[in-house]
Amino acid sequence: MSTADPDRPGAENLLRGVMPVLEVPFTADGDLDPEGFDRVVRHVLDTGVSAVMFPGFASEFHKLSDAERELLSRRLLDLTGARPDVAAVVSIPDHATRLAVRRATEAVDAGADAINLLPPHFLGPPATEVRRHVTAVLTAVAPVPVILQYAPAQTGSSFTADGLRRLAEEHPNLVAVKIETALPGRLAEDLANGTPALRAFVGYAGLQLADGLRRDIAGVQPGCSFTEVYQRIWQLWHDGARDDALRLHARLIPYLAYWMQEVELIIAVEKLISFRRGLIDSPYCRHPARGLDPQESAGVDRFLAEFDEILNPVRNGSTT
Repeated sequence: MSTADPDRPGAENLLRGVMPVLEVPFTADGDLDPEGFDRVVRHVLDTGVSAVMFPGFASEFHKLSDAERELLSRRLLDLTGARPDVAAVVSIPDHATRLAVRRATEAVDAGADAINLLPPHFLGPPATEVRRHVTAVLTAVAPVPVILQYAPAQTGSSFTADGLRRLAEEHPNLVAVKIETALPGRLAEDLANGTPALRAFVGYAGLQLADGLRRDIAGVQPGCSFTEVYQRIWQLWHDGARDDALRLHARLIPYLAYWMQEVELIIAVEKLISFRRGLIDSPYCRHPARGLDPQESAGVDRFLAEFDEILNPVRNGSTT
């Protein structure tokens, strides 16, 4: 059982809308850039989101040492600790159940408002062991809310809506599922309409965000290099300007459809976007990485030009 601070405001109501996964800046030599990470966090919080997540695939978590991951997690919690309007979601991707439980409880004790849990997948553990892992973490951090990450293409793990609901019946702190698939809508709707109801976040860079919005999803969990575009789509939709929201999302689709063909590709693209925007000092991705060819880099520049009005509102005479 977690020993989380009982006086810290609950985070469940903040787990909605656009929840970016924070990227990790490195120097041109591949060293960690902690101050650059702080700048990324501050920038993303300034976009008005109510929650952020770290570390994820977009954070290159699989290329961080334990010490680096711990350092950045604590820097994030230092920056969000005084912000009752923002939930810091710390992700636990550890394969060993013992380590996952320890790191999840340590994160909560350090100030994490919620936990994102990536189930174990290395060497294809049996479903019984995956469930044992998930329930162990849910029990250890209760009543702190947990988002379960469902990413079958990346992990091979498979969950059904009924299986997820049974987990939520036994562990009420399982409050949401991040659906990291090309077609998340049906599962999201099924989870929302069942008992107990489970909110769903669309992953996969929000490629199917339009379908998710029509199905009343709780939010979207993309990378963080162009959070403002996702924020604009979300705001337009929930302000009643649904056609405008769909048109804006449609402009994203050609870019996302290409970038999401490979996880390392969109990681490299988002790093370059952040670098071009001046958010980080280097677009370096740790190896093994997916380098961008000249046409792919030019595509990033076309993207930045197309969405310049949203990404640079002050320069363009607007602050909304």
